[in-house]
Amino acid sequence: MTTPQNASGPDTPGPGPATQGLPAQGLPARERTAAEQRRLAEEKKRERYVWYYLGYFLFGIHVVAFVMIYAVRHAK
Repeated sequence: MTTPQNASGPDTPGPGPATQGLPAQGLPARERTAAEQRRLAEEKKRERYVWYYLGYFLFGIHVVAFVMIYAVRHAK
């Protein structure tokens, strides 16, 4: 059993997966700018999270390195 790709049929052009994340071109300029502002705010938030994860990762590497140095220096 197969399912149609969209509600109007598989051969009818419609919004595909490539256009789902893009802002609609038919929106008024004010709504486009609001959508763009939301997208930029979300992008800035994600970038901040990436920097946090990188910082925690590097901090963790240093903690592990110091523990290993301590273990090697104090081994009998």
